[in-house]
Amino acid sequence: MNVGVVGNTRFKDIETLLSQLTDYGAAHDLSFLIGPDLHQVLPQSSPELTPESDIELLLTFGGDGTLLRGARLMRSSEAPILGINLGRVGFLTSAGSDEMTEALDSFLLGEYRLESRCALDSAIEGEDGSARAGSMVLNDIVVHKEGVARVIRINVWVDEEEVGNYSSDGVIVSTPTGSTAYALSAGGPIVMPEVDALTITAICPHTLAVRPLVVPGDAVITLQQAQPWRDEVLVSYDGQVEATLKPHERVIVRRSPDAVKLVRLGSKGYFEGVRQKLQWGDLNDRG
Repeated sequence: MNVGVVGNTRFKDIETLLSQLTDYGAAHDLSFLIGPDLHQVLPQSSPELTPESDIELLLTFGGDGTLLRGARLMRSSEAPILGINLGRVGFLTSAGSDEMTEALDSFLLGEYRLESRCALDSAIEGEDGSARAGSMVLNDIVVHKEGVARVIRINVWVDEEEVGNYSSDGVIVSTPTGSTAYALSAGGPIVMPEVDALTITAICPHTLAVRPLVVPGDAVITLQQAQPWRDEVLVSYDGQVEATLKPHERVIVRRSPDAVKLVRLGSKGYFEGVRQKLQWGDLNDRG
């Protein structure tokens, strides 16, 4: 079995875990394709993982950010993602660092389930109709101000119907998966992964009349800086990749045809993860 491996080398335990993974692979006839950042940790002659690689599983070592990066790298692959959490929260990951071998055993035995997660595609269009593609995201696409925190004014449309002008620090378009990320911090709702919906959330809106919106999952969302404002505006993809949005350009966001499949182990439900990792609920069980 070909297994892709992506990791964050900033975590101190990753070298030990990858050594254990190498031993596990030798005992279970697994061949590893290594992400470019890991060759400094695994100098062996493992082939490099590329978007065209033929793999049956993608392993990510790190936190949610590493899993998001792996999902973008392998966006055209049908391989499911098994996230090994080395961070603090790891809401999207499937197992802790001390559970790696047990997680791999369960996967090889077929003792797992898959969750299909909606992703987003986008394009930045100019006045002349030219377009440049944005990055695929699993969490969110954010239009925001560069540099000093200042209000920007963004016009928003849903399926070509104007929603209105958002005066805020930015606007977040989120998938259900991303509803527990930046959008949640900005006051957006938690949306269960099975719900076919997207959310639009203003960051620190400058009026109490602006509230988060939940729109159909197949909606096409357009964002453009309101005229005559000509601020330098950025578009962020999963908080990891950025592009500049010029004053007369617009961002068009829609659901990607490529879903992301996450490996889930055991019987833990969605809200158990919300309670444990996001500290949802009262404080009675926290000492």
